[in-house]
Amino acid sequence: MIRSAHAEDVAAVAALEAEAFGDEAWTRAQILAQQADPGSVLLLADGDPPAGYTLLRVAADEAELLRIAVRAASRRSGVGATLLYAGLAWARARGADRVFLEVAADNGAALALYGRLGFERVGARLSYYGTGREAWILSRAL
Repeated sequence: MIRSAHAEDVAAVAALEAEAFGDEAWTRAQILAQQADPGSVLLLADGDPPAGYTLLRVAADEAELLRIAVRAASRRSGVGATLLYAGLAWARARGADRVFLEVAADNGAALALYGRLGFERVGARLSYYGTGREAWILSRAL
């Protein structure tokens, strides 16, 4: 089941963030700050601990997928796609007609998921993740 996160969920989200992103993980304070933005939503794949989460924001008619992570034990089970579909529905309901995201060009698993869900590459950011590590900008219509 996908649900909106509450303030008391942020510690579990931060732990999953650290597991999934290591040195590139957002801090609990960063997650709380983004969650507090009225144009953002933090969604959880319910469980104890949560199987995954996603964080999106909407500004005008555009949405941005800021973060998505799935616990290692739950990967390749549809949790990521379910979270993403829920986030896209949330963004569409708030007036967004397009969504953007940035993903490491070497993140094959994420690129496969995004490709299955209709995202296309629309740009790149050189050395976005450090020297020589490119990010691809992906987008799709809502």
